[in-house]
Amino acid sequence: MKQYKKGYTTGVFDVFHVGHLNILKQAKEKCDYLVVGVSTDELVRACKHKTPVIPFAERMEIVASIKYVDEVVPQWNKNKYEALEKYQFNVMFVGDDWKGSQIFKETEEKFRPHGVEIIYFPYTPGVSSTMLQEKLKYYPEVPVVEGIK
Repeated sequence: MKQYKKGYTTGVFDVFHVGHLNILKQAKEKCDYLVVGVSTDELVRACKHKTPVIPFAERMEIVASIKYVDEVVPQWNKNKYEALEKYQFNVMFVGDDWKGSQIFKETEEKFRPHGVEIIYFPYTPGVSSTMLQEKLKYYPEVPVVEGIK
């Protein structure tokens, strides 16, 4: 049996990369059941002021296909306490780039009386969806490799 029964994490998971995979893998190593919230296109537009490259339904399908994920749910808003009430997890996993932010200071305070922990995983250096999108701007013509579809 793992350290935690039910874990929860969220993300946009746009232009899926190894950093996303690292968080999901590390989370599953610590909990028996992992629920992953995928941000809706509307939430991404409202919070990040951009539209994801991969549409919401496809991002949900991609995340659901990852072997470390037990359940995929839509993330309609950033209210983590509302997610706690709905999914009843006892640990939440977050990238350490959020540690010390106002939203997570408040979340830690709200979770504490319920015995819910927040574990911050190290950010995977050198990779992000934004970085990948920027690289693609410089390589508009991707060469086709024979035999790969």
